[in-house]
Amino acid sequence: MDIFEKCYNYTAAKEAINAGVYPYFHELESGQDTEVIINGKRTIMIGSNNYLGLTSDPRVIKAAREALDKFGTGCSGSRFLNGTLTLHNQLERRIAQFMKTEAALTFSTGFQTNLGIISCIAGRNDYVICDRQNHASIIDACRLSFAKMLKFEHNDMEDLERVLSNIPDKHGKLIVVDGVFSMEGDICNLPEIVRLAKKYEARIMIDDAHGLGVMGEHGRGTAEYFGLEDEVDIVMSTFSKSLASLGGFIAAKEDVIHYVKHNSRPFIFSASIPPANAAAALEALNILESEPERIKRLWDNANFMREGFKKLNIPIGNSTTPIIPVMTWENYNTFIITRKLLNEGVYVNPVIAPAVQPGHCLLRTSYTATHTREQLEYALAAFDRVFNG
Repeated sequence: MDIFEKCYNYTAAKEAINAGVYPYFHELESGQDTEVIINGKRTIMIGSNNYLGLTSDPRVIKAAREALDKFGTGCSGSRFLNGTLTLHNQLERRIAQFMKTEAALTFSTGFQTNLGIISCIAGRNDYVICDRQNHASIIDACRLSFAKMLKFEHNDMEDLERVLSNIPDKHGKLIVVDGVFSMEGDICNLPEIVRLAKKYEARIMIDDAHGLGVMGEHGRGTAEYFGLEDEVDIVMSTFSKSLASLGGFIAAKEDVIHYVKHNSRPFIFSASIPPANAAAALEALNILESEPERIKRLWDNANFMREGFKKLNIPIGNSTTPIIPVMTWENYNTFIITRKLLNEGVYVNPVIAPAVQPGHCLLRTSYTATHTREQLEYALAAFDRVFNG
């Protein structure tokens, strides 16, 4: 059989294109901001992970431009060999200082960060215990490792204990969870996870890609939000959301970072973060630390939208974060509503299986500290026309 047979037989996306409801790969004709231009039309962006509104901040752009002028466009090698710049080490020191950990290590993408840490730490005689709604990069990282992956039902602590209690004591155990779940917008039950980890002698890793800059008084993430920073062994996060760049990092004890730095294949065999990206992330981190009021504005905007959806009787998920899922249930309905909203000048993300369970499709809406009240009111009015008009 021809290995390309599956490609020739794949028709789902083409059918959506032909029906005029295909919702993906829209071209943005402007920078990532609270408003973008799509097909020449002003569009309110409520589908971005630009939580602090820093992608268009002049200070971040200036830092990236200066790094480009000084260091060039790329590093032409891995961190392990010729690709370590003073910028990389400076960024890692600042991350560790901000996260209040002994050390930190950067990776070229967020997806690669999870691949790099889990596949390195979890070995043949170990178990990785995952929430069923964890990000795809965590699932793929477990597949890449030699460890055995076990899943527990989403945020179900009784099921987590059931899984942990069946693992023999002689095996290493790593509980890996999203801090903020990227589609549903809910938060992991970290206090109970910590309790169970202590009871069953497991380590804890949090993927805080959607928690950094969002959760906690200072934006250090889910562990800070719960007051449990000293109880989490590894925090992973990305630069592509609150920190307005590209890449990822882990923050942990020095011995853990040292081991990963010398044993993680995705780290050793990948080119390092380009200078402009490293400088942009560093400047964005400086702004996050010096302007914590951005976090409050982000939450004010999210809460305004949450209350607005409720007043309009628009069905939303059980979210307590700036990610608010609007429930659409079925694929075709999701695509139709997405198209109608775009025609109204509002951009949202349609989410269907396997990113969510079949029959639980949704529109992923997310908010930014720099959204104006006028923009949010415009978006609510568009939702009202589409859902209730």
